Amino acid sequence: MTQTPLFPDLNGASVFITGGGSGIGAALTEGFVAQGAQVAFVQRSDASTFCDQIADRHGARPLFLQCDITDITALQGAMAQAAAAHGPITVLVNNAANDARHLTQDVTEATWDQALAINLKAYFFAAQAVIAGMRAAGGGAIVNFSSISYMMGNAGYPVYTTANAGITGMTRSLAREFGPDNIRVNALAPGWVMTKKQRQLWVTDEALATHLARQCLPRELVAQDIVPSALFLASSASAMMTGQLMAVDGGVVTTG
Repeated sequence: MTQTPLFPDLNGASVFITGGGSGIGAALTEGFVAQGAQVAFVQRSDASTFCDQIADRHGARPLFLQCDITDITALQGAMAQAAAAHGPITVLVNNAANDARHLTQDVTEATWDQALAINLKAYFFAAQAVIAGMRAAGGGAIVNFSSISYMMGNAGYPVYTTANAGITGMTRSLAREFGPDNIRVNALAPGWVMTKKQRQLWVTDEALATHLARQCLPRELVAQDIVPSALFLASSASAMMTGQLMAVDGGVVTTG
């Protein structure tokens, strides 16, 4: 695996990540800490041990704030705590999601609302919460994690794919609205990343072989593969890039 590039402008940046203690989110938290960023993240489950590990490896400890992102008041409060500790949030990474499998006929109004609350609503209100601070700081970057699942037309989780299509639309609208404030908003769509959760719940030899056959680059994606692209979108290296969707999937889908 290649070495992660350095983005000097992220050194000292105030970064907030949702779902930053496990899976892709944990790799993102470590990636930003390694750049010298001041990182705060939320997660519903306890992530104290993970923070200890990051501190041991990098000499800097991320700020963990336990929070259920579907509780918008609690999410806004956690973001205010992060800003008080690290200064106005200038990089927001909306990463937390739940891709639980479900069938259309089994979806109730309650399960629909819950899935959208996790996979779309929290993204919007987290973005809303950082706008004032980013304006005051002279700009910022929002990276919204989507998924290639909706571009593939996948079945098996229709509310999740609906939310991810919505993330792309929201990203483009926010980029247009807040571009005059030097606030950039982009979406990053990973392919099938082999996290511990995915392996435990949904990866089978047959399903993985079928998916790898769709990729141009025929090796398994891991969480660390996503980090450099997220850092790029957060940094001044992508200073004139906004309203875009970047797929990091080994070449399954194409954009543009």
